[in-house]
Amino acid sequence: MVEFDVLALDQIKTNTGQDLLSMTKDKPVLLIFLRHFGCVFCQQALKDIHKLRKELEGKGVQLCFAHMASIEEGNDYFAKYGLTGVPHISDPGCKYYAKFGLIKGKFNQLFGLQVWLKTFEAAVKQKNNLFAKSIGDGFQMPGVFYLVDGKITSQFIHNKASDRPDYSSLISDCCGA
Repeated sequence: MVEFDVLALDQIKTNTGQDLLSMTKDKPVLLIFLRHFGCVFCQQALKDIHKLRKELEGKGVQLCFAHMASIEEGNDYFAKYGLTGVPHISDPGCKYYAKFGLIKGKFNQLFGLQVWLKTFEAAVKQKNNLFAKSIGDGFQMPGVFYLVDGKITSQFIHNKASDRPDYSSLISDCCGA
């Protein structure tokens, strides 16, 4: 489990100006660090969250995304996936990714055979755009953190770019939500 300095969470601001620490004090936060915009797995994650949004919010969970684009590009991108209004954090320099222990991927994590097979599946079967414009660092690995009262209570760190978290069990395994 990543140990994170609670005081530093108040320095991480969303597109609405609210800091991450106060968000976690209001209600549990599912913080989803995305790969670069344009990645088929980023598209897949956004579709998954769109489908689960009502369920997660119904359990009192606040969704929040971290990405490497500008706030404006983030607003446009999330609107495209029906996620308007979900707070998000712009982190083009990946400093928050690093603070949460998310690394740059190695060759096999990004381009291994399993990843290519899942890329094909995500592009063809799920109709994700394989040729979408890339915005962000294509080597950055994603991750998901469940934060309660300024603490990480559960997390999913991707081993491969193609890993697909079970968001519902991530919150229920931890807190019975």
